[in-house]
Amino acid sequence: MEAKELGAFIAEIRKEKQITQAELAKRLHVTDKAVSRWERGVGFPDINTLEPLAAALGLTVPELMRSRREEAPQPLSDRDV
Repeated sequence: MEAKELGAFIAEIRKEKQITQAELAKRLHVTDKAVSRWERGVGFPDINTLEPLAAALGLTVPELMRSRREEAPQPLSDRDV
């Protein structure tokens, strides 16, 4: 996992959800400067913050760690059964 890639992903999802850095920081009980550092790729979130961060962004922890959303499994059609 690369800090800049993770940071860009966090920023992208945060903006999609129309959440400010300050709002995200408040939800996670961290400073907005911490969120800014993550998004700029200067550092990583603390390990204890990963689960609440993923939840706040509507992601799973593996999606957050891989910096990409997982595609939803396709439902089985009658032909697949």
